[in-house]
Amino acid sequence: MVTPMADRTFAKFSFFKLDPAWRRRDADLRAADKQEFLAACEDFGIDRSLRAYSTIGTRGDVDLVLLGQSHNLDDIHTFHVVLGQSGLAKWAETPYSFLSMTKRSPYSDEQARPEICVSERKYLFLYPMIKQRRWYGLAPEERGRIMKSHIEVGRRYPEITINTTYSFGIDDQEFVVCFEGDDPGMFLDLVNELRPTESSEYTELETPIFTCVAMSVGKALDALDGVPSAVPANATTPA
Repeated sequence: MVTPMADRTFAKFSFFKLDPAWRRRDADLRAADKQEFLAACEDFGIDRSLRAYSTIGTRGDVDLVLLGQSHNLDDIHTFHVVLGQSGLAKWAETPYSFLSMTKRSPYSDEQARPEICVSERKYLFLYPMIKQRRWYGLAPEERGRIMKSHIEVGRRYPEITINTTYSFGIDDQEFVVCFEGDDPGMFLDLVNELRPTESSEYTELETPIFTCVAMSVGKALDALDGVPSAVPANATTPA
């Protein structure tokens, strides 16, 4: 029997890299570019979840990350069409883009979360993941046993929130994994402790990894050129 899809949510991770020439434009032109981009974000965020993250100083190939969520994929499509019409988008590339969905984990009794990345924690650690094909050849009971010990390690770090979404058939990766926390060192310790677990032996890919600073869309846009010209978006938190 097919599981109803109504409780699932699409999560779209969009990564933007600005052409360095944009920062040499006149300040008023840059402010107008940011305002157009911000207006599109505010419109989407009226009744849908939209989160913004700056990667200035943490990645060289990405400056801004947006996480938009909706039950309707058409909403995400329309949002990115409008974003593409903004002045800022004309100066931006999209080096990465991940599409995924929420659903209930086969290894946990917890229900699928209606939305991900909803805490007020300061940092988001984000990466795509692909498991080795031999993982899927294991019996379900064996996979459950292996994942149980993996989950137990994560539970020793209650200050870190994990968000796992699924991309099977709708994007290149199989999962998009996000961790929220206030202490990057604590996340480093968690990942270090996960490395020798049995489940890690079945991981094919879990890069690139993005360390993202959570902030409003307005502040993330202002971080692009260091000029406070964008009005903070009402739809996004934390400030």
